[in-house]
Order: sequence, then C-alpha cells, then structure tokens
Amino acid sequence: MGIGSASTARRSRCTRPGPAEVLCLRALPAPAPLIERGVLLRITTGLTDDLLDGLRAGRYDLVLATTRPRGRTPAAVPLMDEEFVLVAAPRWAERIGPGRVAVEGPAALRGVPLVSYAEDLPIARRYWRHVFGTRLTERAAVTVPDLRGVPAAVVAGTGLTVLPRYLCAAELASGALVPLLTPDDPPINTGYLVRRAGTADHPHPTLVHDHLVRAARTW
Repeated sequence: MGIGSASTARRSRCTRPGPAEVLCLRALPAPAPLIERGVLLRITTGLTDDLLDGLRAGRYDLVLATTRPRGRTPAAVPLMDEEFVLVAAPRWAERIGPGRVAVEGPAALRGVPLVSYAEDLPIARRYWRHVFGTRLTERAAVTVPDLRGVPAAVVAGTGLTVLPRYLCAAELASGALVPLLTPDDPPINTGYLVRRAGTADHPHPTLVHDHLVRAARTW
C-alpha cells in the first residue's frame, strides 16, 4: 500500500498499492471515514519489491508489504497476520472422510482436484511444506488469476484449496466451506505497513497510516 502526499496542495493525495485481496477486503474500507476530511486515495496493486522501489523513489508514501523490507528501509510495522486454511466444499469433505487428513496427511487428498490462483501453487506448496513436511507434486486442476475467485470455485464443488482465513471466513461460518485440517501450527504470513521517510510531518499520510494500524487490530 502506498500513500503519496502533495505538501503544497490543499489536499494530500494518497496512493495505496499492495496485495489486491487485502486491499479490497480489509485495507480499502478502513480509511473511508477519512475521505470527508479531505484525504484523497489513489490505489495501485503490484509485487512487494516493485512497490517498495516506488516508495523509495517517492511515488508512494505507504506500502502494504507481504514481507518485511530488508536493509536500510523506512519504518515498517507489522499490520496483520494471514492464517492459511485447507478447505473444501462439504461434499468433498464427506468423500475424503472426517479426520483422514489428520491421520494420513496428503495421501488422504489424492484424487481431489486442486484449485489455485497461480500455476505454481505458491500458497498450497507452502502449506504442504509447513504442515505436512513434504513437497506438493500435484498440478492445479483449476487456476483463477484473482485469489478472490478461488472460494467461489471451491464452494461450487470444484475441489480443495488453501486460502487466507479472512478470505473465506464467511463461507466457513455458513458451512459452505469446511476446514479439512486444523493444525496446531498453521502457516502464517505477516503483512507490514511501510512508511516512506519524510512523511511523518505530512498530515494525510499520517492519518491513513494511524487509521490502518488501529483498524488492523480487528482483522
């Protein structure tokens, strides 16, 4: 996420690049009350490294980064933890069988189609490595280039997937999706809010930064 301010203008312009799902479902709604106070938001999404380069170059004031910046960088604060969960529709959960994944590991999932947002299965591969201690060798049966589309495909019965819990919380609560495993130590990814040096004295970037930090306590 980034925020760019024009200190000589009457109103600051805030640019917020970051992961599209977190931006749209969590970060973007949070500063809505600030708009009436004259804050202007300009949203951009992209890869963390590219966004941090833009922040250092002065194009953004804040960046929502998926990893902690390395080296001599502007201040970064942990913003939210994404917990990843292995889920499927109820009919697939019934076919797999209650408790089988906990007992048999990934062998219990053999033959179940895998849904991902990318061909290289980055989230699922990490889950397999972290939880099962093994490499994921299956290919995706379905790829959806926007992670927000994956829950819809899985709810419809396409197969199983690994998602950030916040992205499927409503489906889990309603029973449209079922967790296939509840590990004691699920994979976690921490997101960071990074501020460009020199923005502390600019009121609008500071407003958005502080508002996001407060709002993230409930995410």
